[in-house]
Amino acid sequence: MKNRPVSCANAATSSVCVGMSTAAVPVPDETTTAEPAGSTSPNTNTDTSTDTNASTGFAPAKLDSALDAVHRAGVPGVYAEVRDADRTWRGAAGVADLGTGRPVRPDMRQRVGSITKTFTAVAVMQQAEQGRIRLDAPIGDHLPRLVPGERGRRITVRMLLNHTSGIPDYIRYAFPSLRTRSPESLDDNRFKRFRPAELMEMGLAAPPTGEPGGPNGVYSNTNYRLLGELLERVTGMPAERYITRHVIEPAGLRHTGFPAGPRIEGPHSRMYEALHGAIDPPRDYSVYDMSWVGTGAALVSTMEDLNRFYGMLLAGKLVGESSLAQMQRTVPVRALNGRTIDYGLGLEKVEMPGCGTFWGHSGTVWGAGTVSLTRADGRRRMSVATNLIRWNETDSAGEPQPHPVDDALQRLYQQALCGDGNPGTDPASQAPAPS
Repeated sequence: MKNRPVSCANAATSSVCVGMSTAAVPVPDETTTAEPAGSTSPNTNTDTSTDTNASTGFAPAKLDSALDAVHRAGVPGVYAEVRDADRTWRGAAGVADLGTGRPVRPDMRQRVGSITKTFTAVAVMQQAEQGRIRLDAPIGDHLPRLVPGERGRRITVRMLLNHTSGIPDYIRYAFPSLRTRSPESLDDNRFKRFRPAELMEMGLAAPPTGEPGGPNGVYSNTNYRLLGELLERVTGMPAERYITRHVIEPAGLRHTGFPAGPRIEGPHSRMYEALHGAIDPPRDYSVYDMSWVGTGAALVSTMEDLNRFYGMLLAGKLVGESSLAQMQRTVPVRALNGRTIDYGLGLEKVEMPGCGTFWGHSGTVWGAGTVSLTRADGRRRMSVATNLIRWNETDSAGEPQPHPVDDALQRLYQQALCGDGNPGTDPASQAPAPS
């Protein structure tokens, strides 16, 4: 069952991007072994003549076909929006509910996982512009009880933003059964209300992943929970409220927000988790208390809102030019799935040979994967959502194995980002997987 895509005109602003790879979709960055994955070109940024002049085909019929192929390969439901200058295509293929056959729609809301990190980073940069936060100030100046002593003096706000703090991720400690690929702790914690301090303490108590400020980072949700506490400290309001008032609302995002409870409000799909074959058949995790990720990965949004958000960010409408340049200064960061990504301050950089440089983020939570990419010149944007994640079974060494969904998603991303402009390029070798 499929909703046919539609073409429409829009007057969207310029854009931003994230990347997505399909080869081995890992456990969410909200879990023990997953994160954004991407390319590795440190300290480079912004538009280039290649981006501005890149010619990319915009073919709704081909996008329609590529979307269908992802569904046929095994994803219950997939939906997307692609923009090319003033043209917009939206499509959906498959079902939102395996039990009833209810069709998926392109305007459905999705738990977008670590795409939340860009929103949090924007909020921090806004406070930096107002002089309330200094990027290179020790985090211990603001949060002495959470990050005391020598560690608090050595770790800066910038290191939290670009994952070079050396503070490990807390997910494996919050969901211990994931170490053996068991869903037991997922089920046990479905309605648990985690305290932010509890989660941060898990990460801070674990062995460091490296020295603060090293040349290479290690992706960690703990960093962005600490940034949420920092925002609360300097603004005097909960970080989620600040992000809503000063990032989401000014961007005009009508369907984006932090959930007030375990259920998603508005039209949405069920979200099916396979946990690399450990859950067979995949189980619905669309109802879940998102306190386990908060300012790191809790947002709900739509593909239209994500394309608008990254477009406004890259156009300089949410932070100033200097702040955006800081966000686009990248370092190599090891994702939770072991891949290396090119990461700035809450932004991933993805190079697609032949069709340009893209900026944005990707994200997964239980049952849902999302990627939002926009070319650096703002003309080409892609946001894609799936209602199944971690479909790859693993080998004896625990490595996810190839699956037909991987190839189908590669072709969708290729068509969405580059059209027919650079045949032969493997998007999975360039762009990050949902994390």
